[in-house]
Amino acid sequence: MKSVFVKMICRILMISMVMLPFQTVYAGMITTDKVAASAAVQADRDAVLSVINRSEVSTQLQERGIDPQAAAARVNSMTDQEVRTLAQKLDSAPAGARNSGWAWAVVIIVAVVIWYNWK
Repeated sequence: MKSVFVKMICRILMISMVMLPFQTVYAGMITTDKVAASAAVQADRDAVLSVINRSEVSTQLQERGIDPQAAAARVNSMTDQEVRTLAQKLDSAPAGARNSGWAWAVVIIVAVVIWYNWK
């Protein structure tokens, strides 16, 4: 009885060793460039998702028949290059650009200087 049980276990183990694939694991150092690149991609992904989550954008998406959660899921499924390209397009767009206000400060200073000289 014991030998039948042992033979059955041995056969199951042999079949599982043949049928199940072996995978090797590679360990290596992670360079700073890779960490910085993944942080930049995550920042771009967060920027695109923050635009989608804004109330006026989600309202416009719903008006066009697009579910905002589906759009967010689509952004999450994009490749890193696609997210980077989309974030760059959003930054260059006038309504979605991240601006620190320097352009407005220059315009206001020039306007004040012109007004003061013409006064």
